[in-house]
Order: sequence, then structure tokens, then C-alpha cells
Amino acid sequence: MQTVRLAKAILPKRIEARQSFITLDNIQSLGIHFPKLGVLSVDVDGNDYWFLKALIPIRPVVIVAEYNVSFGLNPVTVPYDPSFDRKQKHESGWYHGASITALAKLCKEHGYKLVAVAEAGGNAFFLPQGSAHPELDPTEAYRESTLRNRWSGTTAKEQWERIKHLPLVTVN
Repeated sequence: MQTVRLAKAILPKRIEARQSFITLDNIQSLGIHFPKLGVLSVDVDGNDYWFLKALIPIRPVVIVAEYNVSFGLNPVTVPYDPSFDRKQKHESGWYHGASITALAKLCKEHGYKLVAVAEAGGNAFFLPQGSAHPELDPTEAYRESTLRNRWSGTTAKEQWERIKHLPLVTVN
């Protein structure tokens, strides 16, 4: 809620910032509040893939989606769970969200292309097909999280080895 208060304080009044607890049961109400989206940013440390899948038909101009660096290039996401809590699912906190390849596939199916990845890893940026920016291959654009690796003392490959046995949905 503090982020929303800050956003309302510094952003122009024509930009609406809103915090909501969402599930797949109530996510469509966001489309009523935001029939046109400039930027859709999805970073919920859990159901990111499922929420993006539900919201992408609104056709935002820009999509920013957090990808789970610990999943590497495996095209996977966690199963949907309306009460998802990554710390309860696995003590490491590495089991959440979706891989960059899963998100890129979902976005491509809806007419978006991967155009950038944050320098420190973890966030992928998508624009509609036909935009001037060149499309990136997620297997080449993927970056590990320098922050996660630093604080955990591990690599994404080591993180994957610790969580790969947990339930995952393969995105084909």
C-alpha cells in the first residue's frame, strides 16, 4: 500500500495507481477499472503467469513481467494457487512465478514480442509485434539475477536443482 500512496503522490493525476488482492476469480474486474492500459507490470512472486494470461487480452501497450531466474530456460510455471505464498511453498523462496521462456511463449501467442531484459535479470519487457524494436530470443536474452545469486551464494542452476522436484506446469 505504501507504493500506491507514493505513486499517487508523485504521478500525474491522470495516471491511476491501485492496489488490489487479486485471484483468477476477481481479476476480470481490473478490466472494468482499466479498459485501456499503457503499462501492465506483473510481479506478484507466485501466480504471475496466470494473472498475465488473464490480463493480456486487455492489450496493454507495454508488458513488464517478472520471470523466475531460478527456473532457467525450462518452459515452466508454478500451478495456480489463489493463496500462493512462495515462502510457504519452499523455504528458499525460489519456487514462484514462471520462466522467461514460458512468459515469452504466452506473450507471443497474444501478439507480443520480447524486446528487453533488465540488466540485473528478473524482469522481461514485451511490446506488440510490429513495433520497431527487434525481437529477442528468450534463450539469448535470459540473465540470472545478480542480486539473488549474491545473497544466496548460489547460481540459478543450483537453485533449480533445489526446486525442480516441486509441482510445475510445462508451457508448450
